Amino acid sequence: MITVTIETPASAGILERLADEGVSIWLDDLSRKRIESGNLAELIANRNVVGVTTNPSIFQAAIGSGEGYEEQLADLAVRGVTVDEAVRMMTTADVRAAADVLRPVYDATGGRDGRVSIEVDPRLAHDTTATIAEAGQLAWLVDRPNVMIKIPATQAGLPAITEVIAHGISVNVTLIFSLERYREVMDAYLAGLEKAAANGLDLSGIHSVASFFVSRVDAEIDRRLTAIGTDEALALKGRAALANARLAYEAYEDVFGGRRWTALTGTGANKQRPLWASTGVKDPAYKDTLYVDELVAPGTVNTMPEATLNATADHGEITGDTVTGGYAQARADLAAVEALGISYDDVVTRLEDEGVAKFEVAWQDLLDAVKNSLGSKGADAE
Repeated sequence: MITVTIETPASAGILERLADEGVSIWLDDLSRKRIESGNLAELIANRNVVGVTTNPSIFQAAIGSGEGYEEQLADLAVRGVTVDEAVRMMTTADVRAAADVLRPVYDATGGRDGRVSIEVDPRLAHDTTATIAEAGQLAWLVDRPNVMIKIPATQAGLPAITEVIAHGISVNVTLIFSLERYREVMDAYLAGLEKAAANGLDLSGIHSVASFFVSRVDAEIDRRLTAIGTDEALALKGRAALANARLAYEAYEDVFGGRRWTALTGTGANKQRPLWASTGVKDPAYKDTLYVDELVAPGTVNTMPEATLNATADHGEITGDTVTGGYAQARADLAAVEALGISYDDVVTRLEDEGVAKFEVAWQDLLDAVKNSLGSKGADAE
């Protein structure tokens, strides 16, 4: 959904302070209407937005409505393309157009920002070979240097990340919930850089972010804490997601301050930045900027739905680094949750499985909507 916003000096100041703390603000949404209306350009100019992320649910909401896609759908129907072809042509067209809008940011930041992400078909999440092939195809179809291909951090996704990076394609690793899996993702990225270097590629042009999901962790753990219902359990609500994310940043500092990374520093390689995803607050009892205010750290990305972006601009509280001083408390919070019988491993495994399944459902809904539209447009053409 696109909302009309009025820029004020105060709101500009809050977002600018966030950017000054080393947080890149990306928008977690895209639609053709947003691009063609000039809204995306407006957010870049007035809201410090320097990147865009998409996912199957976002495209399902945008394209499923049909708004702004009528002419292309009619052309595709006349040509008799398959539903999968039609979806890929529409999604890559939107990402290409958004990448063009963000190109000045990409150029100004040396490729660090100005990025637009597009995800491989979620039905391929457990197929390494198909994911690698799909990533290459998407990069070729979008044909813009500032595209990032999103690959889910499933077990099958890890070797795909390495191979896609080794081919010089920038990657946004998505659906990361666990600290162990996050370390495996960083390892896969470094392995990809090492292979790319061995292949003679220029590493300075390869970028990556690791999308660590936040609010879904609280939603699942809070549900279990509520079921326990003791004062001790209820006091831990709203703390696990921030603890998890902060310990992820500690892992990031460890890996990218380590010997393996040091060996790559003379090659022009770029660190794989942590990206805070799922930052829209799901529990109305919590402040709507919780996962922005409390996850400020240098060298990170926060991708926000527009409602969260506007809330941050209006009343976010940016008080400096709110991550690196909290590692001990973060470990204590997760240990307290475990002590109540809530298995961390069970939670993160469940969230990964659910995340993949939700994207598969959204993708199928999108395919069904486009199939119906192609059918009706074809009938009209006849």
